[in-house]
Amino acid sequence: MLENMLDYVRIALYALLIFLCFLLFQAWDKDHPAKPLASTETTQTSRFVPETLNAGNQTAAGTVAAPTPSASVPAKGQIIKVTTDLLNVNIDTRGGDIVQVNLLKYPESLGSKLPFVLLNDDPKTQYVAESGLLSKQGPDTSQEQAVYTTAQTEYALESGQNELTVSLNWQSKDGVKVTKKFTFSRDSYEIKVGYDVDNQSGQPWQGSFYTQLLRTNTPPPNHGGFINLATYFGAAYSTPQTPFTKINFKDIEKANLNQTVQDGWAAMIQHYFISAWIPPKTAVSNYYTRVTSNGLYTIGMIGQPLTAAPGGKISTEAKLYTGPAIADQLEKAAPSLKLTIDYGWFWFISQIIFWMMQKIYDVVGNWGWSIVLVTVIIKILFYQLSAKSFRSMSAMKKLQPKIEMLKERYADDKQKLTQATLELYRQEKVNPMSGCLPILIQIPVFIALYWVLVESVQLRQAPFIFWIHDLSQQDPYYVLPVLMGISMFIQQRLNPPPPDPLQAKVMMLMPVVFTVMFANFPAGLMLYWFVNNTLSFMQQWFVMKRLDKEVKPKKK
Repeated sequence: MLENMLDYVRIALYALLIFLCFLLFQAWDKDHPAKPLASTETTQTSRFVPETLNAGNQTAAGTVAAPTPSASVPAKGQIIKVTTDLLNVNIDTRGGDIVQVNLLKYPESLGSKLPFVLLNDDPKTQYVAESGLLSKQGPDTSQEQAVYTTAQTEYALESGQNELTVSLNWQSKDGVKVTKKFTFSRDSYEIKVGYDVDNQSGQPWQGSFYTQLLRTNTPPPNHGGFINLATYFGAAYSTPQTPFTKINFKDIEKANLNQTVQDGWAAMIQHYFISAWIPPKTAVSNYYTRVTSNGLYTIGMIGQPLTAAPGGKISTEAKLYTGPAIADQLEKAAPSLKLTIDYGWFWFISQIIFWMMQKIYDVVGNWGWSIVLVTVIIKILFYQLSAKSFRSMSAMKKLQPKIEMLKERYADDKQKLTQATLELYRQEKVNPMSGCLPILIQIPVFIALYWVLVESVQLRQAPFIFWIHDLSQQDPYYVLPVLMGISMFIQQRLNPPPPDPLQAKVMMLMPVVFTVMFANFPAGLMLYWFVNNTLSFMQQWFVMKRLDKEVKPKKK
């Protein structure tokens, strides 16, 4: 019968929502156990040194051959400490590699005074950013990295100073002088890394600039409970043709990337944070991936050969972004880098939601109230559509006695019962399918907001009120999930019950199932759903009251 079919449709929609949420829940299940925090002390380890580039390394097409790891024992270097308003950076004079980055504006965990450690040189969680000049004449060769000298081992961006440059020096026996420069800017997570080559030898110097990121397959520890949100963890790169391509660690194990690209970037991505090497615009580089013998997953790029004539000078430069995944800063650093903030299937809705949340936050200064006000705005935008749906459900509820009479009249003829029911709906101007619209609308908005809460670093450790100190993590006392379940139950009580007793029991269990399923979801998501349900049943009650007044006969 038609009404039974509609009830099945409604249950199917709820089941679809449960299934989609289950898929999201499964996305959390990478089952990465918490790892020990990265040590602040660096350990000398053998890293990945690309092969020297020369004419024999060129392919017929003119592209740079993929590098190979070196088995040489590295020389020991000093650690240079650099402090800016946003970063604590350790640079190893061996190779001039960035071996540790602490993000000063992001605590390691809620309430901690320790900054979040993004890059580190601990063998268990190693994650470093390397760069070098490959040449038979040095500074870097296929056998070893250069060991630089520096005027001092500690640098700091002083108050009132907008830019800080750290210079490292190397010189060969035959007169090739190389200066490696790191430029840090105030209020920026970008680090410019450049080389000046002064060839005072009697022979031409030829080499290539390479940049790469290396890390162990060790996801960052989860500080918000036993659930580890399954945002993307792995490598990625960009080309003008494909702005964002993921390469997870399993892909790196299976095959080595070897692609010539003009422009673009290469990155390592983890929850909330990203590191990316960005070459100069129009630069042609060979992008590659590798797994080193000691288990470091590598993505990088090698530029085309550079030549300094005897007595000549050349310069080259790239940028390293290492910090939080904030869309505005990523877009400023490189085109399409903001795509690393992956909002999932409904990214276009997520971007709109976050834009509204950001604008409201700029006024109220609280992400929780921003979620509440965005929910109110969404309800206002869909008010007429929801009101039409609630009117239909209210009318359906009032038609139940007439439908029961039709069942008795056509108990032995289902075809006539269906025809009579449809005719009744037509006469009463009721669309039974419109009652499903609120669920259909809620699914994409729910999923879009889920990814906003999961992916937006701005919501990391963002407090709301009272006991909610982190909207990106579960409610520690499960108050919001329970309130969400209660609000869902009240909303269901306003809807016409399914005529089938089994269906009615299933619908009654929905609030309990949702409460249990979402108990460990982010508190911000539960806040949205509780507010949304509360506004929905208030609107539905209001619409039904107005409808009662409209149809109630006037007293003479």
